[in-house]
Amino acid sequence: MGRKLGTLLESGFSKTALNMSVVSQVILQADDELRYPSSGELRGMSDFFKSGLQRTRIVETLTANEKRIIEEASKNLWKVHPDYIAAGGNASGGKERAQCLRDYGWYLRLVTYGVLAGDKGPIETIGLVGAREMYNSLEVPMTGMVDAIKCLKDATLSLLSDADSAATAPYFDFIIQYMSS
Repeated sequence: MGRKLGTLLESGFSKTALNMSVVSQVILQADDELRYPSSGELRGMSDFFKSGLQRTRIVETLTANEKRIIEEASKNLWKVHPDYIAAGGNASGGKERAQCLRDYGWYLRLVTYGVLAGDKGPIETIGLVGAREMYNSLEVPMTGMVDAIKCLKDATLSLLSDADSAATAPYFDFIIQYMSS
């Protein structure tokens, strides 16, 4: 590893933090192999930069509409699973329902991290490692979590253009796949 990068890491800047974008991945890979970035890697970085305005626009839309997205998604989830908010359901009380909405906000934020980075890595490392185990220990049905993320995805994509939806959907799909396995 190069001296400057090694110094960065020794000063407390984690390798995980550096791996959160296409650019840092290219730099780390080239540095580990003591070489310059390849033309293919540079093209990948160029594509990443070209999509920067779109990624920023998407995140601004999601951030500005967080409350609306969460309300719509939860309304749709309760229609699919009315038993969750019925007496004795996992979200029957005000506290439990608030926790569900909090989780919706968390997953929406994770999607914005992925969109900004142009990579699914932040979603996995920040928010999915151990999520299944946590929900299982709380006796939250995983099928319900999958349906919840699908409702969140639908509510989100309804606010975006076709191109922005196509760029955003894979991040939700990644969470859905993780929760499904």
